[in-house]
Amino acid sequence: MSISVTRWVLALTSAVLAGRSVPVVAQVPPDLPGHVETLPQPPSPHWVWSGDPILGRVGLVDVDTGRFLGLVNGGYGIWAPLFATRRPEIYVPSTYFSRGTHGDRIDVLEFYDASTLAPVHEVVLPARRAIDAVAMAHGAVSDDERFAAIFNWTPQTSLSIVDLEQRTFVGEIEIPGCSLVYAAGPRRFFSLCADGAALVVTIDDAGHEVSTVRTDRFFDPKTDPVTEKAVRRGDQWYFVSFNGTVHPVDVSGAAVRFPAVWSLLSDADRHDSWRIGGSQHLAVHAPSGRLYSLMHQGGADTHKLPGDEVWVYDLVQQQRVQRIALRNSGLTVYGFPLTFGRTWPQPFNGLAEWLVDTVMPAMVTHIEVTRDDAPQLVTVSEYSGMLGVYDARSGEFLRRTQPVGWTTSILLAPWGGR
Repeated sequence: MSISVTRWVLALTSAVLAGRSVPVVAQVPPDLPGHVETLPQPPSPHWVWSGDPILGRVGLVDVDTGRFLGLVNGGYGIWAPLFATRRPEIYVPSTYFSRGTHGDRIDVLEFYDASTLAPVHEVVLPARRAIDAVAMAHGAVSDDERFAAIFNWTPQTSLSIVDLEQRTFVGEIEIPGCSLVYAAGPRRFFSLCADGAALVVTIDDAGHEVSTVRTDRFFDPKTDPVTEKAVRRGDQWYFVSFNGTVHPVDVSGAAVRFPAVWSLLSDADRHDSWRIGGSQHLAVHAPSGRLYSLMHQGGADTHKLPGDEVWVYDLVQQQRVQRIALRNSGLTVYGFPLTFGRTWPQPFNGLAEWLVDTVMPAMVTHIEVTRDDAPQLVTVSEYSGMLGVYDARSGEFLRRTQPVGWTTSILLAPWGGR
């Protein structure tokens, strides 16, 4: 019981015992069942999705205001929604078990209305959808938004193809020795292969396989493998290796090409043990041609440790142009922010904020950049549901949002252009 309610009950009890009349309390209007709110359209580029594997949902928040706008669920496991820009639709590859975590399994691609976040359709898939700790590159939408490809792993690997316009399952395409899926044109996808090559899958206008072509090896999986957490600007994908080498993949032509590699790190950076870090360590702002990389100092094989800086690169010059020192995105317990001390008298007012800003390490594991002309850099720790928001151009820290969930598995800012 809250303090205000407790005081009201005590006052009411005292009035009754004293024989005094009790004032009538206004009634709260009842909620109307079945009422559905509608999000303003078009979506704001500063609306960011934050996945929560504990609550099993992806929440939508306005990072300008910190307002929680809604959510979509996804059943069992960790997953990431896919977004259309030409249709007001969201697609969620989902898995459900008849007993919650076990029993009969069904995999579906769920269709959600982007304005109401209500489910409107589903397409049943083969029950082989990959479920693991990081859901990035587990699904892709073709560049013309006609088809979706969902990655399967049993451990045999394949792609399930869905016609998004007809809302039907087309078929399954085997991708032996390769994993994940990235869009590479209106009728083409590619996957990463264990030997360092890419497998390029081409489909026809009905969604059926035309060809699968394995490219030459473009990275060495034994000495310096790339992470799967690539970002795309136009017709180029950017993969970064554990040691900070950028491997571009150009999908603009009839054949997939691999431009010259370059490094995020100078010799001095390597001497100081700087490395990529975190579970979602890359973001790109297409209009400015800026690549954002989450960095930390650590030894070999520490590429998943949290970062405390974001380094910004000019993709044309292939040079670092900025370093942004990060703050902790905010501490939460069961989805509630730690804000003790906010109403205490000075000098103890805002004690929690002071501790977060001056004592706690940044512990950032995920970054994302909005796609508009006034971009914001959004950060989060996988152990928290609060988001840190920065001006992506100046690096100035702007605010923290209220928690979107208990934990965070992915950040997505899909609207506002590519």
